[in-house]
Amino acid sequence: MIPVSCTIIAKNEADRIGRAIGSLSGLADEIIVVDSGSTDGTQALAESLGARVVHNDWTGYGPQKRFAEDCARNDIVLNLDADEWLSDDLRAEIGALLALPALPAKTYKMRVTIVYPQRETPAPFADSTVCLRLYDRRAARFSASLVHDNVPETPDCVFLKGPILHKSFRGLADVVRKELAYFELQKQEKTKSRVAMMLRLPIEFPWQFFKYYILARHCFGGLYGFAAAAVIAFMRWMRLVILLGW
Repeated sequence: MIPVSCTIIAKNEADRIGRAIGSLSGLADEIIVVDSGSTDGTQALAESLGARVVHNDWTGYGPQKRFAEDCARNDIVLNLDADEWLSDDLRAEIGALLALPALPAKTYKMRVTIVYPQRETPAPFADSTVCLRLYDRRAARFSASLVHDNVPETPDCVFLKGPILHKSFRGLADVVRKELAYFELQKQEKTKSRVAMMLRLPIEFPWQFFKYYILARHCFGGLYGFAAAAVIAFMRWMRLVILLGW
């Protein structure tokens, strides 16, 4: 097998990180958990599951993931968040790639599909995003942005069909807490015009609700999907308020 290092950043993820680490069984040559000060036993749990835990004070999404890259002993890196896990289909695809003499491409992107807190599988037509998570760090690395944790594609980038499954929030109150912390980081990198943000204020909530409820297909998630779309839309509106300094 081609040796691959899996990197995970975490803080207080003892209730979720076990599934992330478990989904890497048989694939990862090493698993590195970069912890930024957990108080719920995340470190001990990760170590008990075979991960190497390294402490690094929180520096923002991009810098934290770049630190994790630097900790890896292999150049082929697979990145997961602590609230994600590899689907069986994706495990099979990655396993087939790692069984080759060499990887045919430098970067690989895949779909990250939302799973609601009360479910173990995605709702029908669940919202998803495409992210680059498997890559050769000699060709591409995470950006240094505090808020944009993305890896640029190389010209030979390959799309893998199997999804990463993502329980991105524990509940709707968790959405509010996470978004508020994220917006505070965005304030440090604010690049949008103040006038443009003020002009968007009256239409931001209805547009974002349409975007998440219809375009992102939360309408297929029943009443919970309606509530999730409304909360996310409101927080997108709050983002403008916070960035404006109100």
